[in-house]
Amino acid sequence: MTEQIHEIVRERYAAAATQAATGRGACCGPEEGIGAGLYSALEQAELPDAAVLASLGCGNPTAVAELRVGDRVLDLGSGGGIDVLLSAKRVGPTGRAIGLDMTDEMLALAQRNAAQAGATNVEFLKGTIEAVPLPADSVDVVISNCVVNLAADKPAVFREIARVLKPGGRIGITDIVAEDALTPEQRAERGSYVGCIAGALSFSEFESGLREVGLAGVSLTSTHAVADGMHSVIVKATKPVDAAPWTPPVRDELPVTSAGCGCGGGCC
Repeated sequence: MTEQIHEIVRERYAAAATQAATGRGACCGPEEGIGAGLYSALEQAELPDAAVLASLGCGNPTAVAELRVGDRVLDLGSGGGIDVLLSAKRVGPTGRAIGLDMTDEMLALAQRNAAQAGATNVEFLKGTIEAVPLPADSVDVVISNCVVNLAADKPAVFREIARVLKPGGRIGITDIVAEDALTPEQRAERGSYVGCIAGALSFSEFESGLREVGLAGVSLTSTHAVADGMHSVIVKATKPVDAAPWTPPVRDELPVTSAGCGCGGGCC
């Protein structure tokens, strides 16, 4: 199921990247047509046209993440690079903005946009947001723009956010969430998975998911409605300054099976 969701999302956003690269607006954003319109004219003027056209988000995380000069910022699901490029300007030459995306077409588009913008303090990595290819305790800020709802394994995303954040690090995320009264089936009735609706968590699910991985000061603030009972929200949280350095979880000893696999009945 996880790989199936990844493939559906990858195909849809690859098409969006291809379309944006030709100078046309991306076709595959959230159901309500939100995206580049949530960035100011000044912000859009600072960016290559293709980065703006490829914007498929539901907010502007760089406006709420309180970025500081020298920060190391990670953008989960960076797409065409709009939030990476805006972050790079805010953190300055002593900081760094890193984009993570699983779609080759989006990564290629982001690289071209960064080159066109003359950004030298950026990099783009290929991978999923459920398994971030960065060391633990390595970034000051994690941002994302309408991407958590697309993840196949959301608890894994929250664990990865907590893992890569330095103690004292923070998040500034925009995403779509559902009112607590809506069941998963009712969310699916309001829009598709790739349209950022069907896969959305509820307010309480999102908050508890972040708290369970040790983040503090969790807040979700609705900015506007995107469907009946569905909201675009600003999500903030911090990793406590006194958080212990991250260490890999210790696997319990598993009995060795007759096949010698040690996997409790099936080979790893």
